Amino acid sequence: MAEEKHHTEHIPQWKKDEIENIKELIQSHSIFGMVGIEGIFAAQIQKMRRDLKDVAVLKVSRNTLIERALSELGENIPEMKNHIDSQTALVFTNESPFKLYKLLESTKTPSPIKGGAIAPSDIVVQKGPTSFPPGPILGEFQSAGIPAAIEAGKVAIKEKKVVCKEGEAVPQKLATMLAKLEIYPLIVGLDLRAVYDAGTIYKPDLLAIDESKYFADITRAAQNAFNLSVNTAFPTGATVSTLLAKAFAEAKNLGVNAVILEPGVMDALLGKAHAQMTSVASKAADKDANAVDDELRETLGAAASAAAVAAASAPVEEATETEEEEAEEEEDDSSEEDGMAGLGALFG
Repeated sequence: MAEEKHHTEHIPQWKKDEIENIKELIQSHSIFGMVGIEGIFAAQIQKMRRDLKDVAVLKVSRNTLIERALSELGENIPEMKNHIDSQTALVFTNESPFKLYKLLESTKTPSPIKGGAIAPSDIVVQKGPTSFPPGPILGEFQSAGIPAAIEAGKVAIKEKKVVCKEGEAVPQKLATMLAKLEIYPLIVGLDLRAVYDAGTIYKPDLLAIDESKYFADITRAAQNAFNLSVNTAFPTGATVSTLLAKAFAEAKNLGVNAVILEPGVMDALLGKAHAQMTSVASKAADKDANAVDDELRETLGAAASAAAVAAASAPVEEATETEEEEAEEEEDDSSEEDGMAGLGALFG
């Protein structure tokens, strides 16, 4: 105990102040995250800090001081020490963990690679002209393993080539020439390792949500639920109107096919009977002109004229059918929207 007290007393004041500052930031924000800053230049960190200033506070500190500050706080906060590794910074915000993850992902930008660094993937130089005039730079390209020549008064890359494979160290000469060609193999930004929120620690894989896919899944689930409710005749606030319309159509079809004499189907029954009558009369007239009387012959002539007019106006009818199809599509879209709006009602 005496040894621990003796050790504490010899902590420089600036370190004590730094530890207290970290603790105050944790306590004054609803969440905080641990981020990796490996490979990020100081100027880039300053820019990220400015970009985040309206929604988050970025603090770079020594790992030992971060660890000590976490150890002095209760709940599950000390467990965040497990995510301290290499170059570490803390980010504090009152936004949700999901929004923080998305925000930090937006800080990632292409960056040049340093000599001696490991290539994260195959580094490829594309064939084509450059903006460089002839001169010593031609030899610099060639010595870096980049096939170059003079074409039309400019240095040009002669062929597409993988100049460094994934996992290999990038030679210094190559790194210099890649920067001149504005080829940036690295994606550099604040790499979120973990977020602490009210006793729970979230990992990046849980926070990485594809919002468009998530919304599409919800929309599809709502439509499937709507269809299931209609097909199983399960009435809800969202589906009762569709069920009633479906029941009406099925009842009317049954009445027509079973020849049930009810006011709701009489018009359809009379239309069906008239069509059958004209069909029989037409076949009889084809065999014997005297088989039908004048009045019926006049009716058949009117029907034939109507058929001819219908045939002549077929393109218009096709257009009308197209409009009807579009209307049906709009109705389907509306049904989908209704399904989304009534998702809760389906299971209420």
